[in-house]
Amino acid sequence: MSLYPLKFYPILKDRLWGGTKLDTVLGKELESDLVGESWELSGVAGDVSVVANGPYKGTSLTDLIDQFPEALLGKSVFERFGKEFPILIKFIDAQKDLSIQVHPDDELAKKRHNSFGKTEMWYVMDSDKDAELIIGFKENVSKETFVERLKNNTLTELLNFENVSEGDTFFINAGRIHAIGAGVLIAEIQQTSDQTYRVYDYDRKDEQGDLRELHTELAMDAIDYKKRDDFRVSYARKMNIANPMVNCPYFKTSYINLNKNMRFDISDRDCFTIYMCIEGDILIENNFGSILIKKGETVLVPAISSYILLNSERAKLLEITI
Repeated sequence: MSLYPLKFYPILKDRLWGGTKLDTVLGKELESDLVGESWELSGVAGDVSVVANGPYKGTSLTDLIDQFPEALLGKSVFERFGKEFPILIKFIDAQKDLSIQVHPDDELAKKRHNSFGKTEMWYVMDSDKDAELIIGFKENVSKETFVERLKNNTLTELLNFENVSEGDTFFINAGRIHAIGAGVLIAEIQQTSDQTYRVYDYDRKDEQGDLRELHTELAMDAIDYKKRDDFRVSYARKMNIANPMVNCPYFKTSYINLNKNMRFDISDRDCFTIYMCIEGDILIENNFGSILIKKGETVLVPAISSYILLNSERAKLLEITI
């Protein structure tokens, strides 16, 4: 089997808060001015990624996993998750504020939706002046206070706002209330889950003129009401090494800033490797082939690879394993 580095067709999602930065900043061809998300690598039912390069072009991610479960995923990953791809990779462009929302953890998501929970991280790729994110509460609150503030439209007074700029990174564990603010473009790494409880949406209406659905009752048992300060990720930015960013049970992410070639022996990694190109362009090679990618593109390097060569004179990457 020749499992070379795999690139997938982006799955573009129109959102009422979306814009055009996926085109103007990341170079994706858009057919709408309201594209909010590019799903780069997905095993979510109904939105499964399809290979865009090489002999497996046109093959879905699930079909590849069916054919080569351990070779693609890694034995330890296959033993833990079976044939379900455990990570969802996205780029998100928020031209307007997203709804204030929360995601369930594994236990609650399994009970209610037979799904993984949704812990995620954000890397800010671009932001307008004074752009903000909402992450958690300013102080500990009670469920009763939360409900009262929802009813009188003063919920935002309880929330923690963070000014952001390029390179800022945030860890959003399941249960933490959050929202991406207008003018922010992010790279998102998350568990494979599409379970979102929308709590507050500024009384916005959908294309039919109806108020968007809220999931307040579901959210109540999912929210962590405590003030926590562990969401902003500090990381080194040393050249030509993998600088650790996030290490959680669901994914491990590192920041790589290259100005020369790097070669990794990964024969004992026993896991796939994902690269998101966040600046420049790069040739990514394993022992079965290579592919050139540029800013805004994503590659999956199968677990069977014995080495990875990153060939570039100027590139920045997010490296994701599990």
